[in-house]
Amino acid sequence: MVQTLTVLGLESSCDDTAAAVVRQCTGARAEILSSVVHGQTELHSAYGGVVPEIAARAHAEKLDICVKQALTQAEVGLRDLDAIAVTAGPGLIGGVMSGVMCAKGLSAATGLPLIGVNHLAGHALTPRLTDGIAFPYLMLLVSGGHCQYLIAHGPEHFTRLGGTIDDAPGEAFDKTARLLGLPQPGGPSVEAEACTGDPKRFRFPRPLLDRPECDLSFSGLKTALMRMRDQIVAEKGGLTRQDRADLCAGFQQAIVDTLAEKTRRAIALYLEASPSETVIAVAGGVAANTAIRAALETVSAEMGARFTAPPMALCTDNAAMIAYAGIERFRTGVRDGLDLMARPRWPLDQTSPSMLGGGKKGAKA
Repeated sequence: MVQTLTVLGLESSCDDTAAAVVRQCTGARAEILSSVVHGQTELHSAYGGVVPEIAARAHAEKLDICVKQALTQAEVGLRDLDAIAVTAGPGLIGGVMSGVMCAKGLSAATGLPLIGVNHLAGHALTPRLTDGIAFPYLMLLVSGGHCQYLIAHGPEHFTRLGGTIDDAPGEAFDKTARLLGLPQPGGPSVEAEACTGDPKRFRFPRPLLDRPECDLSFSGLKTALMRMRDQIVAEKGGLTRQDRADLCAGFQQAIVDTLAEKTRRAIALYLEASPSETVIAVAGGVAANTAIRAALETVSAEMGARFTAPPMALCTDNAAMIAYAGIERFRTGVRDGLDLMARPRWPLDQTSPSMLGGGKKGAKA
């Protein structure tokens, strides 16, 4: 039976307030009818990172505006929708609650079904939204608060091969930017500086490469950079522009090399129980880093795997991925009631033990 679904998605898990409308006909590629994102960079710039209370208030102020803009751009009304999907976790709890309450209000007022979506599933399912990739596939979800290697078997079924035990790469980029006096968000700032730096001048560690599994650690890498910075300052009385660029280049290269090698191992594990076609996808905010993308693409080619990554606009937090994940859940029969709860933590793999350590979004999934 052919069924066309049009879903409004809401996203407010961190510091981006977003709404989007996505439509899909059964058996066809999904279409993004609109995608609106209001960032909060200026609100948090004076604090060197995201302030949860400020973020939550900003979400509450912007969500209805985003919804109106998304519906207008999509040229649809609430009566044209089939469901409302919303990030119900994981994330900063105040922001998640803002989105969930807004979605509940819309659902109660219109009678439209409500679908709570795992923010990580939104990222993990993005390759199906953009490229129509079939299950199963290998996913590297790499963002500000999370980094995991997952096998995506279905919309609700993920197997974790490994992940970060402390700071995620995006978190390490943010902390490095603060250590070097660069603006937030740290990922784009460090990448821009690295473009003019020498990645070989400073040798930083490649964490956990001496262990065979796919787990990652980036907290020590940030500490190594801080010590190198302090050493240069002690010797020279400060950092030159070139010193800072070289530190950024060396730091970024360490992350690139670590992710490349761990990805090689994850592909090898995936191949052991693999289907005929091996696909590796990358998503999340750090997937926008061009050096990381290039390294992963090279590794995939060497391993005989097909590589795919979303457009840059769909790597960072957005509501189109939430709307699409809502469509996937809707087709499996999932419906949530008005008792839907916001969740600060929500692991994709429900069977594996929690990762050790914690970051700005709590214990690793």
